[in-house]
Amino acid sequence: MRQMSIKQMVIAVVGLAAVLVISQSVFVINEKEQAIVLQLGQHVATIHEPGLHFKIPFIQTVYRFEDRVMVADLPPTEFLTGDLKRLVVDSVTRWRIEDPLQFFKTVRTESVALARLGRIISSELRRELATHNFVDAIGIKRKAIMDAAAKRTREVAADLGIYIVDVRKKRADLPVEVQASVFARMMAERERMAMRYRAEGEEMAREIKAEADKKAVILLATAHKDALTLKGIGDAEAARIYADAFERDAAFFSFVRALEAYEKFIPGGTTLVMDADADLFRHLWRADTPGRR
Repeated sequence: MRQMSIKQMVIAVVGLAAVLVISQSVFVINEKEQAIVLQLGQHVATIHEPGLHFKIPFIQTVYRFEDRVMVADLPPTEFLTGDLKRLVVDSVTRWRIEDPLQFFKTVRTESVALARLGRIISSELRRELATHNFVDAIGIKRKAIMDAAAKRTREVAADLGIYIVDVRKKRADLPVEVQASVFARMMAERERMAMRYRAEGEEMAREIKAEADKKAVILLATAHKDALTLKGIGDAEAARIYADAFERDAAFFSFVRALEAYEKFIPGGTTLVMDADADLFRHLWRADTPGRR
């Protein structure tokens, strides 16, 4: 029984040793990881493919790294633009480990990498913003500025085994202590522009009104002249017609004129008492009436 116990103990020890050796020989890389294998401090292999892999136990060591795109969310930092305006930029950077061996040699861990990236990104943003004025930095050129900063950051970070996907500006603000004064200047500038536009509008309105008044006077004068001309032509034509009618039959013309006078002088509903021999009624009597002229 004692011999059997020793034998069982030997088998158990061998089994444990085998399990330990196997566990130290096999490792798994998932789809979110990449790794490097070092043998006594020397690089042996870089693994990018997920799956089951083998190494020499106790001699070779596996170091795992993220294979996904990571985010470096830097704290808001104050910069100076090319026109010496202060600007607080809150930026975010997407990055990934491109060369695990170089990453291991230079920074080893993600926390150290984030600290190094923060300094690099801040430096490149500071350099790029210093070449542009404040309006460009917050206006239509902001994307180009961030792309240029990302390009230079990518070049520097390559020495760390890091690839910079992009650098983006989440927010850009003025420092709190200068916001009030800047807003006051902006309001004053807008008011000045509004006053200028109002003055220009009033001047244009006066010019338009003066031009309209001038055209109205010209039109009225032209119309008055044309009216007088037409009236003169009409009066001349009427005088000609009257003269022609008088020459044809003076008595009839006198009779018609007398009737027109009756119509004007004696309107309907009016009682007029006059001498029967009045010259006004001379056309109402026949020439052969006794006692009438």
